[in-house]
Amino acid sequence: MTTATAKTSETVHEAIAALQRLAEAFFHRREQLARDVGLSVEQWRVLEEISDEHFMPSMFARERRTSAAAVSKVIRQLIEKGLVVVGVSETDGRQRDYTLTIEGRRAMARLRTARQEAIAEVWGGLKSPELVQFAKLSASIADRMEAYADKSD
Repeated sequence: MTTATAKTSETVHEAIAALQRLAEAFFHRREQLARDVGLSVEQWRVLEEISDEHFMPSMFARERRTSAAAVSKVIRQLIEKGLVVVGVSETDGRQRDYTLTIEGRRAMARLRTARQEAIAEVWGGLKSPELVQFAKLSASIADRMEAYADKSD
């Protein structure tokens, strides 16, 4: 291995380590935000999806690559916490309508406020060109990783 190749390999591994650290920091912060309002990360995800209306558990499960049973379990937890109510759809009796309760809307408002504060604190000091460069590089790496994973499926 040449010196240039070794240096490139070292730099790649440093970049991977930095990305892993960033991913872990994002995950840890998301857990903190959820915990601050008495939720798990999965409960937050479902609550957020329900707040955007037109929530369909089966589609959510497919998008998240999880089972419908797992999503149903989270929905039951949210109902037990008094954050979500379920009713029969007025347009199709086979469908269920999921809506946030007042307490569910309050929890989402607290989560969104805390998330915006964190974004302002962490990202606010970065200059626009840095953000643009980061966004492009991140998207490119994500595209490459997804393409590589698709080859293995």
